[in-house]
Amino acid sequence: MDVRRHQVQLPTHAVEVLEWGPPRGRLVVALHGFPDTAWTWRRLAPLLEATGLRVAAPFLRGYAPSGIPVDGDYSVRALAGDAVALHRALGGDATSVLLGHDWGAITTNAVAADPGSPYERHIALAVPPLSSMNPTRDTLGTWAAAMLRQPRHSWYLAYNQVPGLAERRFAWLSERLWRSWSPGYDAQEDLAHLRTSVPDRAHARAVVSYYRALLGRGVRPALADPVHPLLVLHGADDRCLEAGLARIAGATIIAGAGHFLQLEQPDAVAREVVSFLA
Repeated sequence: MDVRRHQVQLPTHAVEVLEWGPPRGRLVVALHGFPDTAWTWRRLAPLLEATGLRVAAPFLRGYAPSGIPVDGDYSVRALAGDAVALHRALGGDATSVLLGHDWGAITTNAVAADPGSPYERHIALAVPPLSSMNPTRDTLGTWAAAMLRQPRHSWYLAYNQVPGLAERRFAWLSERLWRSWSPGYDAQEDLAHLRTSVPDRAHARAVVSYYRALLGRGVRPALADPVHPLLVLHGADDRCLEAGLARIAGATIIAGAGHFLQLEQPDAVAREVVSFLA
C-alpha cells in the first residue's frame, strides 16, 4: 500500500503524518530522531504493514511540514506530551504501540515511565532508558570500556549548546553525524529529506533546541524508570551510543547495523518488533 499523508492539529502546532498499513489496523506511532525525518521509517513500515499494523509517522515539532510550536518548548516533557496527544488525534486505542528512534526513543522511554501512558507497548531504538545504563558489579568492566570510548561520539552535545553555531552549520553537522553514526551507510536520500524538513535557520534552531532544553527541568521524564513493557533495540556498530552501554541496559543487539538500524537492517528490526507485539 502506498504511503498516505495528512495533518493533525495539536495544541501548539500542526503535525504532518506519514501512514502505511490498513486504516483500521493496530496503531504504531513511530517517532523519528535527530537529524532525521519521518521518512526514516520508509523501509521498516512496509514490513510492519504486511503483518496488519498501521504505522503513523509524524514529523516531530520543528521539523517541516509540521509546525514550529508556538510555546517554543522542546523539552522531553513537551515531546512526551505530543506523543500522548498523537494517540488521541490518530484514533489510538488500548492496543496501540509507541515506537521511537534516537530522540523518538528518548520520548518513548519517558512515556513508558508514565503510569498513565495510553500505549500498550513501547519500543526504543538506539537509546535505552538512561536509568538502565548504570553499572552493577557484574557489568562494571563493560561499562568502563564503553565509557572510555563514548566521549569521542558525544562531542555534538556540547556543539549544539553554542547559540547560533549549529544553526549556521546545520548541513555540515547533519552530514557528519550520519556518516559517523552509521559507518558505511549511504544517507544521501535521508539527507535530501532532511534538507526539505529543515530548510532554513529557524527550523535548524528549532531542532537543535531539543539539546538545549536538556539543561532544564523538562528533562526529568527521561530519567525515570519504565513501568510499561519496553523493547530496546540497538545497532552493534552504533557510533552515537556505544553498544556496550546498550547491552548493560538489556537491549537486543542488531548485527550489521549502526545508529540508524531501522534503515540499515529493517528485516531484523521488524522481526524483533513483531515478536514483541505478539
